[in-house]
Amino acid sequence: MSNTQGMPPPTLRRAISLPLLVFYGLGVTIGAGIYVLVGATVAQAGVYAPVSFLVAAFVMLFSASSFGELSGRFPQSAGEAAYVEAAFRIPSLTVLTGALLLAAGTISAAAIAVGCAGYVALLVPLPLWMIIALTVLFSGFIAAWGIVESVRFSAVLTVIEVLGLVVVVIAGIWYQPDIIIALPTVFPQPSDTPALTSIGVASLLAFFAFIGFDGMVNVVEETENPARNMPMGIFITLVITTLLYFSVAAVAVLLLPLDDLGQSAAPISLLYKSLTGMSPTAITLIAIAATLNGVVIQAILSARIIYGMANVGRLPKGLAQLDARTRTPLLATGLVTVGTLAFALLFPINILAERTSQVVLVVFILINLALLRIKWRGDPAPDGILIVPAIIPVIGLVTCVAMLVGPIFIG
Repeated sequence: MSNTQGMPPPTLRRAISLPLLVFYGLGVTIGAGIYVLVGATVAQAGVYAPVSFLVAAFVMLFSASSFGELSGRFPQSAGEAAYVEAAFRIPSLTVLTGALLLAAGTISAAAIAVGCAGYVALLVPLPLWMIIALTVLFSGFIAAWGIVESVRFSAVLTVIEVLGLVVVVIAGIWYQPDIIIALPTVFPQPSDTPALTSIGVASLLAFFAFIGFDGMVNVVEETENPARNMPMGIFITLVITTLLYFSVAAVAVLLLPLDDLGQSAAPISLLYKSLTGMSPTAITLIAIAATLNGVVIQAILSARIIYGMANVGRLPKGLAQLDARTRTPLLATGLVTVGTLAFALLFPINILAERTSQVVLVVFILINLALLRIKWRGDPAPDGILIVPAIIPVIGLVTCVAMLVGPIFIG
């Protein structure tokens, strides 16, 4: 029996240390973005694809800083919705923010699940739809298992996926030591308008590869010393992913034919095979681990968004109910799993990735506006949290708007 008489209801377990938080951030960030979408980025930006990842990281930096301060001011699940609520106190805007977050998390999980299934299909002779369904259902089970168990499972997969990318970079340098000298060629001339245009368009896809730190704030109630660990975890995650993405993309465009990269559904496997001459089975297994990890963590964060909104009365209270044994929101996790499965079976990965990026950019615009509003009012901040200058959310707002509407005008 759960919740016997006189016993308090279960609460979220504060058990995520800084290392586990970084693994969580890396796990939700690294995945389909680099293991699958690097090929699509190359198809749009060619040899300048690595710069697209730097542009996306630059846009992320300012919004990440805003999240760092807001997570200290309002350390609760459904962080983004809570930030908008505190800033504007407009219930409909809060609900809209939560809906956008759920859409982004669910669509993102679907995109990563499709990418995972693509790699699994190279090894398992099953229909693609069946592989997608099994991937999503298994991920939902892991997400419902328990937060410590889920994050530890994620941490193991994260180590594997990071090592896979490091191996590819080292293999590239070993295979062609002159690649370091050739690195400046991936940067266009400032006067090369077509190249800059292609980078701008490709950066929207590259932006998908960095989505993750926003999900980190949704486990703040389960993080040890969140005022210190959450901002540190966000910035460490952003630095590591930027270095990895740029390095992998640079090795890829400098050592492989761009047409082959742009047309490949499994570009990392193609790169590994070209560099080593070995069967790509090992790197395919790593890609499966990476993408499966992404689905699991997106399911965790989406369920926490539902839990957080229900807990403050913006969704039915039943969705905030925690299982007494796992101390996870089982009903919320189940709803997220069903939604993820529907999107994954209905849409291709590139459409899912672009829509995720667009929805997240809208959320980031609201978050930067929220921090500006709070600073403008002069709301006092708790002691010991990260405080950023007002110019940071201003730049975050401008860069997010530019990335959101830029491809529309360029197109």
